[in-house]
Amino acid sequence: MPLGVFDSGIGGLTVVRALRSAFPRRDILYVGDTARVPYGNKSAETVTTYSREIIHFLKKKGADRIVVACNTASALAVGKLRESAAVPLHGMIESGVEAVLAVGGDGPVGVIGTAATVASGAYQAALSHVRPEWKILAQPTPLLAALVEESWLEGEVTEKVVRHYLEPMMREKIRVLVLACTHYPLLKGVFRKVLGSEVALVDSSEACAKSLESTETKVLEKGELKIYLSDEPGPFFGRVENFLGSGSVGSIQRIVLESVG
Repeated sequence: MPLGVFDSGIGGLTVVRALRSAFPRRDILYVGDTARVPYGNKSAETVTTYSREIIHFLKKKGADRIVVACNTASALAVGKLRESAAVPLHGMIESGVEAVLAVGGDGPVGVIGTAATVASGAYQAALSHVRPEWKILAQPTPLLAALVEESWLEGEVTEKVVRHYLEPMMREKIRVLVLACTHYPLLKGVFRKVLGSEVALVDSSEACAKSLESTETKVLEKGELKIYLSDEPGPFFGRVENFLGSGSVGSIQRIVLESVG
């Protein structure tokens, strides 16, 4: 049975990339809600409604577990939908927190993501719950996803934007930076240049794949990836490779998501 994955757009393909590396023989169904992207500026009720529709679609396609590869949906919707989903739901927040704990140390922790993810307080609450003594610095960084969408993955402009966002955290001498958006792993080179090697980067995509290792069963056949987008695929073809990296895609097609009561 396939593993379902979804995000508001194609940024969640960084999670698919990590999952394919960890589970190369697992069939994966990916839904990118490109007709309604972004989720970061929408209400919790709207994000929950959209997530419910996508979960319904993936279950109809046979997914036996679903990864919510969207930090905004993980923060705003997963808790509400876990019971009704009737299949295991894996959000990004729990695995991200586990990865921070694995780094160790006592210094401040930085979190960057969409305005909705940061405003939800989900990462801050989860980190404070396990380590109440930690100082958590959370910063919305809305321009970074746009830079990735335009393939501005390096260069002076991107570096200046990143530095502007991270300067307050650098003054506080953070020891870990949580990349709480699926677009941000593509900017790791810039983060390293700005922060230096002493600050650990927690990639929520890699953390999610690692957290699934103990629950996944071995599959003998080579896995296939099918991508479903809620808008015309054409404008996204060129960007899929940036997010996904090397590896074949079984198909990319447009879908219409059904309203779920």
